[in-house]
Amino acid sequence: MRLTPGSRLRSQVCSTEVIAVQAPAADIDLRCGGEPMVDLKAEIPAGKKPGAGLDTGNQIGKRYTTDEVDGLEVLVTKPGQGTLAIGALPLVLKEAKPLPSTD
Repeated sequence: MRLTPGSRLRSQVCSTEVIAVQAPAADIDLRCGGEPMVDLKAEIPAGKKPGAGLDTGNQIGKRYTTDEVDGLEVLVTKPGQGTLAIGALPLVLKEAKPLPSTD
């Protein structure tokens, strides 16, 4: 799947929704709960659950990224049970940058 900044996606296995903040130029395999993420407006089948070990969840308002794919960052707009991942590689919570001291 090719992402662009502003792309809105949803999970097929839980309530997770994300917006791409930064996107690499290449195609990526963005998944949630082990299933590929789809366009926000796409119909999803009912009854699917996150795969085993792929149910650590995500947090609303947090950004997720990975060092393995340069330039990828997604913002969670609706949390869910599924683990965000590129293929089988889980995304990590992006840490906030410390503010400079005002000594």
